[in-house]
Amino acid sequence: MGCSRATAYKWLRRFATEGAPGLLDRPSRPHRCPHRTPAGTEAAILEARRLHRTGADWIGLELGIAPSTVGRVLARHQMPLLRDLDALTGEPVRRGPVSGVRYEREHPGELIHIDVKKLGRIPQGGGWRAHGRGPKPAARRAQGYDYVHSAIDDHSRLAYSEIHPDEQGTTCAAFMVRAAAFFASHGITRIERVMSDNAWSYPLSVAFQGVLAQLGARHVLIRPHCPWTNGKVERLNRTLLREWAYSQIFHSNSERAARLPEWLEHYNTRRRHSALGGLPPISRLSTTY
Repeated sequence: MGCSRATAYKWLRRFATEGAPGLLDRPSRPHRCPHRTPAGTEAAILEARRLHRTGADWIGLELGIAPSTVGRVLARHQMPLLRDLDALTGEPVRRGPVSGVRYEREHPGELIHIDVKKLGRIPQGGGWRAHGRGPKPAARRAQGYDYVHSAIDDHSRLAYSEIHPDEQGTTCAAFMVRAAAFFASHGITRIERVMSDNAWSYPLSVAFQGVLAQLGARHVLIRPHCPWTNGKVERLNRTLLREWAYSQIFHSNSERAARLPEWLEHYNTRRRHSALGGLPPISRLSTTY
């Protein structure tokens, strides 16, 4: 029959003791798992994931558990990946394409990624996240958009963002001046390249190109219609939405805007970054961290 004597005797013993039901398939897992993570610890891991929607590195450090153990527990309970979840509701969302090429520049200032994220303004009293979807009073309609301009250093992941009413070339140029001053205040005094998408306010703006010339930085444009090639700032945009803009229910646009500087300080100085070995971006710029 193509099986070992031990296997044949095993089936004979099962039939002798249990009858026909003993021949049904059963899992091969052991009856006892003395080294398995305790049920209480697993429950704490799952609760932390549901409450904070963070990864294995963050949960492991918070609970004092190896991240690999956290990852196995999440996989065993078939918890969805963070990239597939909405930041506020936890509902699955559609995932876009990603780049298969990962890279990191050797030193700070070698490459700065910039982008603008369009964000709907919150009406006074709260929007649909506070009151649900459906017809809204006229006073809560046509609020317009905020434009969140962001820049991030490729090597250190040090980030800087501002909220503006538009994304015109002069606005982008003024933002780039302040972003360069911010990076200089953290020791990045030389910006060699600036990467952006092909929005007209970058390559066609005389003001923006003039700022790059003053900085001595070369402008690098991504491939058209491939935003994932500017991946680090796109990932920053997603983190901004998840951990700032959609992290809680805001009842006014000014309330949300006031939280941005506080969140940026947290991102740069305390938030753990998996690409930096669980350390914040400031760790790559400060010798005393």
